Amino acid sequence: MTIARPPKAPRKKPGPAQQAQPAEPREKASLHPRNRHQGHYDFPRLIKSSPELGKFVITNPYGKESIDFANPAAVRVFNRALLKAFYGIVHWDIPADYLCPPIPGRADYLHFLADLLAEHNDRVIPRGASVKALDVGTGANCIYPLIGHSEYGWHFLGSDIDNVALASATTIVKANSLGKAISLRQQNNRKHILVDLLLADERFDISLCNPPFHASAEEAVRGSQRKWRALGKADPKRKLPVLNFGGQAAELWCEGGEARFVSQLIAESARVPMQVLWFSTLVSKASNLPLIQSALKKAGTFESRVVEMSQGQKQSRFVAWTFHDKAQQAAWRAERWGS
Repeated sequence: MTIARPPKAPRKKPGPAQQAQPAEPREKASLHPRNRHQGHYDFPRLIKSSPELGKFVITNPYGKESIDFANPAAVRVFNRALLKAFYGIVHWDIPADYLCPPIPGRADYLHFLADLLAEHNDRVIPRGASVKALDVGTGANCIYPLIGHSEYGWHFLGSDIDNVALASATTIVKANSLGKAISLRQQNNRKHILVDLLLADERFDISLCNPPFHASAEEAVRGSQRKWRALGKADPKRKLPVLNFGGQAAELWCEGGEARFVSQLIAESARVPMQVLWFSTLVSKASNLPLIQSALKKAGTFESRVVEMSQGQKQSRFVAWTFHDKAQQAAWRAERWGS
């Protein structure tokens, strides 16, 4: 298994995404160089575009404008404003108590996946409708397809087991006239992830997944409480939300937790090995990597990677793997992306 580190931001000739926002001093770990969420947000600009955000803006302990991340309504409105300002998503909302993800981290995952596809393509990121991505567990928010299509023009299939989540994602897709770029499909067998989901003739250049990280509801609550303490928000006089970014059971926990879910995903990927060029999944806990590495070896993968990412104080990573050998990878690129 190869350990990949994020590339350093280029010192000369920054690209358009870097120019969009002034870069913050690099005392913190950096986002991907193409991530649009570098530095401090221009709140006056965001509020001008999304006036409802104004009532949620606060001054944080460092004297900077921010929002109260302990307020689920504030997080939802903030996400709506970011999606509108940076990705052209005019209509976006989610049902109460469904996962409202932090957008910068989600964008990072997509940018590093783009780098993975470009690695043996003369460092050129494949773009446009010819690139097909599978979002396993797309959720009510549909974040990955929205950002991935906006940034790279990729076409997405999003899957989920939850009717309400799929209904919400469908509403978002239709409201933004993205029906030709984003399709949604229900996984009707709750015991499976990929099995019984894909059609025999479907091919995907990349798959991505944000798995349920916890093994129980109680573990999810404890994790949220640790985050509040880290943020200095554990005020005993204040009633805080149980889960800081919301989330339903299937979004946050499953029996056996992340390690079991990812191991099952790897095992099922081995049953459709030639239908996806690169499979991938987020892994929140580094301690799960040895077990995941063992599962990858057992599944007979040709190549695998661990790509480390950083968002502020948070360290994260994703694992990617392929069953295609070098010749098969080259043939895939030539056939689907052109020379």
